[in-house]
Amino acid sequence: MSFEKFGLDPRLLKAVNELGYERPTPIQDAAIPSVMAGNDIMGSAQTGTGKTAAFGLPILQRLLDEHHKKHSVRALVLSPTRELAAQIEESLRSYACHTRQRVLAVFGGVSIVPQREKLRTGVDILVATPGRLLDHLDHHTVTLNDVEVFVLDEADRMLDMGFLPDIRRVLHYLPTKRQTMLFSATIPPEIASLARGMLKDPIEVQVGVRSSAAVGITHAIYPCAAHLKPEILPAIMKELGTRQVLIFTRTKRRADRVGKLLSKAVIRNAVLHGDRTQKQRIAALEGFKRGQFEVLVATDIAARGLDVENISHVINFDVPGTPEDYVHRIGRTARAERRGDAFTIVSPEEEMSMRAIERHLGQVLPRVALRDFNYEAPPPERQTGLQRASVNTTGPARTSFTSRRPKLRRKR
Repeated sequence: MSFEKFGLDPRLLKAVNELGYERPTPIQDAAIPSVMAGNDIMGSAQTGTGKTAAFGLPILQRLLDEHHKKHSVRALVLSPTRELAAQIEESLRSYACHTRQRVLAVFGGVSIVPQREKLRTGVDILVATPGRLLDHLDHHTVTLNDVEVFVLDEADRMLDMGFLPDIRRVLHYLPTKRQTMLFSATIPPEIASLARGMLKDPIEVQVGVRSSAAVGITHAIYPCAAHLKPEILPAIMKELGTRQVLIFTRTKRRADRVGKLLSKAVIRNAVLHGDRTQKQRIAALEGFKRGQFEVLVATDIAARGLDVENISHVINFDVPGTPEDYVHRIGRTARAERRGDAFTIVSPEEEMSMRAIERHLGQVLPRVALRDFNYEAPPPERQTGLQRASVNTTGPARTSFTSRRPKLRRKR
């Protein structure tokens, strides 16, 4: 069935056709009628299944049905990352290209002045990260009195990773009478309970198994000693001959080190993490999309905001901290019902975390050994304590790829 069955405005249908959308995805099929009916929504589906169109098209339809002479913010979408905010803005603008609806994304890392100017000229749909939105609210450069629809995208990360105080502040600026939607790939029970306090009689829309990996992904585990990770990664890349590869690390420093490692192996790459300037982050993403870089090395910041159509492989250089993070990382491949591969390099110290991920997925993932790779190679001589230290995900990044158990005794 085509999008015509939803009764969308011909201008929206024209945009959808030009984008090559032939039929609604399951989340769109399930959510769009309820959103258009004005219901509050809690939507859950695997990443890459089209959640932005699931809320974006009905919002635009609503704004077109109710004509306003002035351009005031009537729909607000909150996003956890700059990259995701920019991508939502791009998608909504493409849906609205044949209308007069104005869409703007505001986020940190760039000058606030151009954003103020655009807000002053009028905006219908505002996409924002919480911090930058609060900056504008504090400086009275935007008002939310006319908001009819409020969307929390990637709701689990927004509510579970420290954004809750900012979201509560934003809620004070919103009209009580509004439509509220939460969309995310994963909505754990404790987050769902918290979210229900923000919604009024929500319709729960769930496509697939909650918190499960996307269909079409082939998983594989590459076990090796921690000190061999820098050697096995280029070997995996060489054997697979992969292009458009996304590699995840746990820390910013390790992302930089993996980037340098790949450069030494003459593999074109870019690095994306929170310490990069917005200009550097945009250059990395655009270069990766254009094929200028074969590999993008990233921290989990990219797991929630990266939408590149043809990523062939996701490689976890480090095992992610939670099963949900694994789901989000590997969801960058096999998007829009395509196929893709997800490989994880696992040291003995990470086996327990990997088993937790397998229990979450409900399957034991296959272990793979590389041909002609020396798994018995000893660690480098004269290793220092820092070179042997494990990745510390809560404190400062360590200086090497190798790992050991942390000491229990505190430093004086």
